[in-house]
Amino acid sequence: MRSCTATVATVLLPAERSRVEAAGQGCFVTLHGESLEEATRQVRRQTVDAVFLSVHWCGDAELPRVAQFVREFPHVPAVALISRADSQASERVLRLGASGVRAVVDVSVPAGWHRLRELLREPSSPVVARVMAALDPELRDAPPDCRLFFEVLVRRAPELRTVTTLSGALDVVPSSLMSRFYRAELPSPKIYLAHARLLHAAHLFRSDGLSIADVAHRLEYSSPQSFGRHLRTLLGVTAGEFRRRLPFDEALDRFCASFITPYRDRLLAFHPLGTWPGDHGRSAA
Repeated sequence: MRSCTATVATVLLPAERSRVEAAGQGCFVTLHGESLEEATRQVRRQTVDAVFLSVHWCGDAELPRVAQFVREFPHVPAVALISRADSQASERVLRLGASGVRAVVDVSVPAGWHRLRELLREPSSPVVARVMAALDPELRDAPPDCRLFFEVLVRRAPELRTVTTLSGALDVVPSSLMSRFYRAELPSPKIYLAHARLLHAAHLFRSDGLSIADVAHRLEYSSPQSFGRHLRTLLGVTAGEFRRRLPFDEALDRFCASFITPYRDRLLAFHPLGTWPGDHGRSAA
């Protein structure tokens, strides 16, 4: 399960790294790189909540690469850090702004470190926020354990590849969970999990800088080919077709229209984690 601590990729001067690490205690962890290319590789490999760029590192030669990063990864905030008095800092900040960097923090003063921590106090999860906002009108009056099922499903879908791992996250016996969905005449937990994972894939595909192989890796498929087979089985399309034809907003609408709205009356009376007569499994706390 992912920690509530944010993850930040950095391109900083050596003297800045220890200060940023100290400021991030309990708030964020840092993945230091020597170049923006290294930071970009980190973003491709895992969920990164922000990239910190030293204003004092970023010369004119770096600006095109910064602009490319901002363009290819619009959902990963690039934050420019000023750590000392520098006659060129103001001009570099302006040029970074023209390259698409929208956040600048002056950490040469104590208030700057506070602002930096506040900026990352709650790691962003835009896909979870968007999906749960779409489900909320349908599930507002559902039992608490029904809402919990969907919250865990959506939040942890990237790392939960099977019903067994999903059941473990919910602290319920897999056979009991599957039986409850069957009795309620709902789509199976396996189907819900498979399509929740595709929502995360569609959201990742919004970043032009992520390849199909990158997305497959981020969602813990064994290979891009395995990801492609999964898409063909569920939707009858290739990964490239999925990327072109089913952007995130449409994928989310499709998920609600196919698996939530038609079953709303059943979901409003559904207890996926409660004890049914004849069940002897554990229920979630």
